[in-house]
Amino acid sequence: MFSHIMVGSNDLEASRAFYDATLAVLGAKPAADSHGRLVYDHAGGRFLVTKPIDGAPACHANGGTIGFAASSPEQVDAWHAAGLAAGGTAVEDDPGIRDAGFAKLYLAYLRDPAGNKLCGLYRMPA
Repeated sequence: MFSHIMVGSNDLEASRAFYDATLAVLGAKPAADSHGRLVYDHAGGRFLVTKPIDGAPACHANGGTIGFAASSPEQVDAWHAAGLAAGGTAVEDDPGIRDAGFAKLYLAYLRDPAGNKLCGLYRMPA
């Protein structure tokens, strides 16, 4: 359904440190640079970080969340810890199992240095 996800940042080097650390836990390589953007390709997905091309300051989406798939609860915890160590901020509840009604999910939430809300997610076996 998605070709890519791109978020804005006013400080690409802070974003690079954050996303290189958190996405490495999920198996992605450090960012490639393309036309002033950070580009992460992994498992068929593409995630990009850029300064807004209209010159206005970047801001996060109110109500928006970007979810990153993990292979285990331990990987979610490692993703969360890497994000905190790389300048992210913990938001919502501590990492753990949530009952979504249709499934149990192991979730952790962070805000990146630019304020974008992120989720590390592992779908628990039935």
